Amino acid sequence: MARIKKMSITLCALLFSSLTFSPLSQASGHTKATATPKSLSAKGSERKKKSTVSKSSSKKKSTPSASKKTATHAPASKKIASTASKSSRTARVASKSKTTTTRRSKSSTMKTAAANVTTKCVVRKGHKKSCTTRAVDSKPLTIAEAHKARVQKAQKTAMNKLMDQIGKPYRWGGSSPRTGFDCSGLVYYAYKDLVKFRIPRTANEMYHLRDARAIDRGELESGDLVFFRTRGRGTADHVGVYIGGGKFIQSPRTGRDIQITSLSEDYWDRHYVGARRVMTPKTIR
Repeated sequence: MARIKKMSITLCALLFSSLTFSPLSQASGHTKATATPKSLSAKGSERKKKSTVSKSSSKKKSTPSASKKTATHAPASKKIASTASKSSRTARVASKSKTTTTRRSKSSTMKTAAANVTTKCVVRKGHKKSCTTRAVDSKPLTIAEAHKARVQKAQKTAMNKLMDQIGKPYRWGGSSPRTGFDCSGLVYYAYKDLVKFRIPRTANEMYHLRDARAIDRGELESGDLVFFRTRGRGTADHVGVYIGGGKFIQSPRTGRDIQITSLSEDYWDRHYVGARRVMTPKTIR
C-alpha cells in the first residue's frame, strides 16, 4: 500500500511538472524559432543596404573617371582631326609645288632645246629655199675646258699664219712675209702676237727659253717647237713648228722654200735634240 501511495505521488508530481513547464518551453522554442528568421531578415536587409550604398558610391566614383576619360578623348580626337587637316593641306601644297616645278622644268628644257638648235637657210638660183638645222652645244665650260679652248684657238691662229707662208723662200735674218724667213724668223712671226713673253730671235735662245716647257717626243702637240743641231754649234741651231701627224713646218736653208717635213726622215731624226711648248694657258694672251 505504501508503495502504491509513493508511486501515485510521483506520478502526480510528474504530471504537474509536465503541465507547468511545457507551455514555457513551447513559448521559448517558438520565440527562438520566430527570432531566428527575423534576425536573418534583418541581416539580409542590412546587407542589401550596404550593397546598394557600395554600388551607389562606386557609380559616383566611376562617373568622374568616365567623364575624365571622355574629357581626355575629346582633345585627342580634336588633335587627330587637326593633324589630318594639316597633312591634307601639306599634301595639296606639295602637289601644287610638284606641278609648278614640272612645268618650269618642261619650259626650261624646251628653252634649252630651242637654244641648242640653230637653223640655216640657203636660197639658190632656180632652186627652192633649203633650210638645215644644226645642234649647238650650249653647256657652260669649266675652267679647265675654257683654258683648253683658249689654247686651241691660239694654236689654230699660229697654224694659219704658218701655213700661209708655205712656198716662200728662205732668207737669212728674215722675219716677215715681204722679205722671207729664216728658221727662227718664221717662229718669231707666228708667235710674237700670241704669247705674253718676248720671243727670242735665234734657235738656241728659244731652246733655252725659261717661259717654254720641255716636252718629250711622244707628247708633241700642234704648235710645239722642235729643235735640231745640224752644224754642231751650241745646243740647237735649227727650229721648226710641229703641226701633228709626225710632221713639222720649217724654213730649211738657203735655196729652199718653207715646207712641211716628216720627223721620221733619217736626217732630221738623227739631228733632233728636243722640243719646247710655248702655248700654255699661262703664256697665251
